[in-house]
Amino acid sequence: MKARLLWPLGIFLVLTLFLARGLMLDPREVPSPLIGKPAPAFMAPTLAVPDRVLRKEDMLGKVWMLNVFASWCVSCREEHPVLVEYARAGGVPVYGLNYKDKREDGLRWLKQLGNPYTDILFDPDGRIGINFGVYGVPETFIIDRAGVIRYKQIGPITPQALREKIEPLLKELNA
Repeated sequence: MKARLLWPLGIFLVLTLFLARGLMLDPREVPSPLIGKPAPAFMAPTLAVPDRVLRKEDMLGKVWMLNVFASWCVSCREEHPVLVEYARAGGVPVYGLNYKDKREDGLRWLKQLGNPYTDILFDPDGRIGINFGVYGVPETFIIDRAGVIRYKQIGPITPQALREKIEPLLKELNA
């Protein structure tokens, strides 16, 4: 009889341990299966000049950052001043991916807040974002000279994340 009562208690304790472990994880540290693998191929019009196309091959040979953003994204607005300041400081090229947005809304947003991007891919249906495994916006990827994804930041880039994680990696990749 006691063994029958201990089973539910044991199962409850195991489930409680899994829940406690899960609650201690940082949701911004979701591992990406693309880390260490080539960035997905893309070919998309630019946000500002629809007749001009950017491709992954255009980025090869340089370390660069891809920031996925949208005008409707509140967290993107939070991180935007950090990106503007980073771009002013002259770090690696920052390319934008305007995700599931309307062209005119994205352009208006950049006009209001400033444009830190070297260039911007326009992804109105989200297909490029899906290929990069984007969960939501903002997300940022660091891509090396060979086109391999080296880092993925989920959520807004903060000054601390830039200083402690992103800039040391960029320094290493550019060495």
